[in-house]
Amino acid sequence: MSHDRTDRRAILVSVPSSPLSGPPVVEAVLFDLFGVIARLQDDVGRAGLERVAGIVEADHRDAFWLRYWRERPAYDRAEVDSPGYWRGVGEALGTPYQPAQIDALVRADLASWAAFDAQMVALVQRWVADGRRVALLSNIPSDLAVHADRAQPWLAELEVVGYSCRIGAAKPQTAAFGWALDALALPAHRVLFTDDTLANVEAAAALGIRAHHFTSRAAFEAYAHALTWV
Repeated sequence: MSHDRTDRRAILVSVPSSPLSGPPVVEAVLFDLFGVIARLQDDVGRAGLERVAGIVEADHRDAFWLRYWRERPAYDRAEVDSPGYWRGVGEALGTPYQPAQIDALVRADLASWAAFDAQMVALVQRWVADGRRVALLSNIPSDLAVHADRAQPWLAELEVVGYSCRIGAAKPQTAAFGWALDALALPAHRVLFTDDTLANVEAAAALGIRAHHFTSRAAFEAYAHALTWV
């Protein structure tokens, strides 16, 4: 999980998919989760976190989200647990959070990432039913991974599920993509990867993966339909 509102606005542009030589043949699709199948935090979710964190002024809000995202990679890779993550955020802001407040922040954080795109879920399930090899590679902390697995049991139907908190690497790290390719036992050019974060798309493309910048379900389906699947 590597989204912030500034980055999200900056990448909503048309970016060509990976320029690879040879016929566009793929054997598996590797999905990002948040921003593709699951929805990003909305204003309601963000406001809920701000309320629990005691944020009331605009400059404090900006500082809060800066620390929220800056501390996130280590959290996504399970280098810290949820209390450790929130303690780090609070200490960096100069307002240490108490245990009860940390518990409330964990709950509010989970709630802010709970929404899924029903049409994308249906697409993934249809592809699985059709026999396509479908995998997932997500930057996600442990608590949220457990929550997603419980709330979305269809995730267990995917051939490969790579959560950063369980594989010890997060996109755009090469190790994260390497883990996914090893798990699929496929060469990079035979895998279609889609992600809404441009840095992840570029990192995948640099490894030879057929990388597609996700902006909408319709655009992704059109791109995938043009490929040859084996």
